[in-house]
Amino acid sequence: MERNFEKVEEILKKHGYEKKNLIKILLDVQKEYRHIPKEVVNYLSVALDIPPAKIFGVATFYAQFSLKPKGEYTILICDGTACHMEGSMSLIKAIEEEVGVKPGEVTQDLKFSLDKVGCLGACALAPAMVINGEVYGNLTPEKTKEILRKLKEGDDR
Repeated sequence: MERNFEKVEEILKKHGYEKKNLIKILLDVQKEYRHIPKEVVNYLSVALDIPPAKIFGVATFYAQFSLKPKGEYTILICDGTACHMEGSMSLIKAIEEEVGVKPGEVTQDLKFSLDKVGCLGACALAPAMVINGEVYGNLTPEKTKEILRKLKEGDDR
């Protein structure tokens, strides 16, 4: 895949082409592309004089990085103890029914991706999910489907 590296250059300039800023650079790359593309890793390797294996090592070590594309709407479902006991697995099933994606997957149109996480820190709202940083709590499968329908229609609430 041929990629224009103008955005990557802007990110590198912002961080002064400093090796010590690799994590910040990768965060900005991920924000821009919704994942860390392999060809961008290779570009960063040359620009920062860091072996690609080291960059991949950092990108795979930290959970917030993804080497696979994420959806425009990134859904995180909590499956910690409180959420699990309150029915988080039924929410995953509802999401699968509504948008056709299982944990670890992204829809073909890159609109939605779903990840199951150990804890969101929203135990009092169990079961809970986060979509693009917004917390939704005390969910039922029906409430979950309604939220997703509104996002599909382009209405953010």
